[in-house]
Amino acid sequence: ATGARPDRRQLLRTAALLAAGAAVAGAGGRWLARWRDVAAARGEVTLPPPADPAPPVPAGADLGLPDLARYVTSNRDFYRIDTAIVVPRIDPASWRLRIHGRVRRPYTVTFDDLLARPMVERYITLTCVSNPVGGDLIGNARWLGVPVAELLRAAGPLPGADQVVSRSVDGWTCGTPTEALLDGRDALLAVGMNGEPLPLEHGFPVRMVVPGLYGYVSACKWITELELSRFDDFDAYWVPRGWAPRAPVKTQSRIDTPRGRARAGTVTVAGVAWAQHRGIAAVEVQVDDGPWQPATLARAVSADTWVQWSWRWDATPGDHRLTVRATDTHG
Repeated sequence: ATGARPDRRQLLRTAALLAAGAAVAGAGGRWLARWRDVAAARGEVTLPPPADPAPPVPAGADLGLPDLARYVTSNRDFYRIDTAIVVPRIDPASWRLRIHGRVRRPYTVTFDDLLARPMVERYITLTCVSNPVGGDLIGNARWLGVPVAELLRAAGPLPGADQVVSRSVDGWTCGTPTEALLDGRDALLAVGMNGEPLPLEHGFPVRMVVPGLYGYVSACKWITELELSRFDDFDAYWVPRGWAPRAPVKTQSRIDTPRGRARAGTVTVAGVAWAQHRGIAAVEVQVDDGPWQPATLARAVSADTWVQWSWRWDATPGDHRLTVRATDTHG
């Protein structure tokens, strides 16, 4: 009877769809298994104690106000910006870091090699160049790692190598001024974040952290290469897309509280300010078009972290505009 036998082309299409579905399911299963394997490997990593521990967070660094960002950002709440559609999954047992390019002594480092080196621990605030005014693409964490300067000096950079190109396992690149990695700042090849191995989303097993530079020129996650190069010879991922090759963090501040409506009377205005590697010297608040009023700065671990600030405002009824500005230690 008509319609009793399926059309041959329909059968082929159905078979193809079933095969494609099976392939996707198979790939998804392998991806999930790989994710579980790497997550298990992360759980087995024991971080060494730091040879150079971070200074303790001073009393009063965290004002503990509602809606005010905590001085230390939890791993769960730390912002994530990268180009990875799928988070790379790297087994630390097979991880390698190749240091090469314009160097006298290229060499390769394993994860065990890295963990065997003396570890430095520091609080460092990272922020994204795309963070809008008042935005939350910023966080402060306690990082554990090996100074990048030690690794570079062991390779012996050649004269003129003014850029260090970091490569992620997925091919993403960023170019860091060599001088920023050798000038004494706490630029780290990090393995730990807030007392635990790096979360997979934040670069496990190894990433780079450089205070004072925006992440697109410094914070390479899932890192596998450090290549000594020159800015004249190579443009990293974001440079051909219109971003500057060198990217020092700008001095910025934001208001965290009050948000929206507040009752008239005494109101605590508070927020955070940052100028990593320079530090904040002053914060001022303005109500409408009135005079700038000095805010009180909380204490901070170092110039490489943000600082909380607060100001007591005798708020009158009606609509008002609050504005904040910060001054760094360079004026």
